[in-house]
Amino acid sequence: MFTAVVVQGIPFLLLGTVVSMAIGAFVPERVFRRVLPENPALAVPVAGAAGVVLPGCECASVPVADSLMRRGVAPAAALAFLLSAPAVNPVVLVATSVAFPGDPAMVGARLVASLATAVAMGWLWVRFGKEEWLPSVRRGGGPPAAGRGRRGFRDGLQHDFLRAGGFLVLGAAAAATFGIVVPRSLLDVFTGAPWLSVLLLAVLAVVLCVCSETDAFVAASLTGFSPTARLAFMVVGPMVDLKLVALQAGTFGRAFAVRFSSVTWVVAVVSSVLVGGWLL
Repeated sequence: MFTAVVVQGIPFLLLGTVVSMAIGAFVPERVFRRVLPENPALAVPVAGAAGVVLPGCECASVPVADSLMRRGVAPAAALAFLLSAPAVNPVVLVATSVAFPGDPAMVGARLVASLATAVAMGWLWVRFGKEEWLPSVRRGGGPPAAGRGRRGFRDGLQHDFLRAGGFLVLGAAAAATFGIVVPRSLLDVFTGAPWLSVLLLAVLAVVLCVCSETDAFVAASLTGFSPTARLAFMVVGPMVDLKLVALQAGTFGRAFAVRFSSVTWVVAVVSSVLVGGWLL
């Protein structure tokens, strides 16, 4: 499991780091001011919908969101993008349709619940977020990432990839440890209780660290659980898992990662239950 998580995550982490360094080194700030509304509350749904264009997993979204903030994008909009990009992109939706053949409602439920969670978290940041919770962004560019041109791109890529890769390894180790320690017989106890099954799969999504492009196949295999519980697994996983929390802690600081991940987990579970009860 450790090897699988790392091997799945590294290519997308590299993709995200390349994109983030390209944004920081070559894209002028005026581009973002033209694309996103100046009002953060209006920029949040636009940024959430923009997550459709990045066909990657959560490993790629963290460095991209960090770079967006450093380039002047409102944190609320960047965080909405961070959550939506790994959950609503076309690759993930196609994989979900393949994993649940003949069940388009599950694909639609995943899209609606994931996008609703991302936008809700962006608006919550507009209302309650504080600048001191993002120390790395408040300080500005950061060591090599602040450079411009080819040299800044190269130095920033090396610095951020090695730093984030270390946290990816830590998250993968935690997920693999859980997979060995917790017996399957303990999981079977929860399958008969609807609410407990939702909470259990939401917790499993955090600790198993399944890539967003493959988690639908894992969810489809959990036939003993209700559709809403499996939806919660697919909504929570791309937004809150151990390796993602570790990447956020390494990029934005532990204080931010704990607050943001905890609230995101609650919002994702509530969104899954509401959308699942409506569409499934």
